[in-house]
Amino acid sequence: MKKPFLILALIALGAITCIALWKDGFVGIFAATTASYGSMQIFVDLVIALTLVMVWMWRDAKSSGRNIWPWIAITLVAGSFGPLLYFITGKEQA
Repeated sequence: MKKPFLILALIALGAITCIALWKDGFVGIFAATTASYGSMQIFVDLVIALTLVMVWMWRDAKSSGRNIWPWIAITLVAGSFGPLLYFITGKEQA
């Protein structure tokens, strides 16, 4: 993946996150996940997807000699910021 695209995605995610925190607050973000069964389904789907991404990151970090724990912690606390930062800080392959 190209790092400029990943950095742009990180900036866009950061902007959306800042707006959500400003408008709804931290509690409001999670309150929205229980507003309906549809929103709960989306939340559970995202948790499953991020779990699969963390498994992939674990295997990739093991094979490349990187420490996985900071990226797992960031993912658990801040969601998609963890994988995006993991990809951005990784070595580019030829």
